[in-house]
Amino acid sequence: MGKKNKKDNKGFVYSTDPDFSFDYSEEETATLLPEEQSLKIRLETKHRAGKTVTVILGFTGSETDLQDLGKKLKSFCGTGGSAKDGEIIVQGDQRKKVLQYLSAHGYRKARIV
Repeated sequence: MGKKNKKDNKGFVYSTDPDFSFDYSEEETATLLPEEQSLKIRLETKHRAGKTVTVILGFTGSETDLQDLGKKLKSFCGTGGSAKDGEIIVQGDQRKKVLQYLSAHGYRKARIV
């Protein structure tokens, strides 16, 4: 399979153009300082089989910084969750704990919606 076009994360599988190449020029977003982040904390149950989760929206920055903040929040709350697509999901109703953590670490604009 040498130099053939290979599947990428955007859904392209094959091209008949011999000069075609995948464009991987995704720009990394610069992470704003904690004081400049405007985070919204929301409780959701939709599409989660009745389970309650706390969702943190509005993070502006790189995916690695989002993952890092998500990991710290999950550890602080003592629960599981995930961080992807610009949002952090923490299992359970953890709104007050998340707000407490964010306020203590400089995220002054964080609020419960």
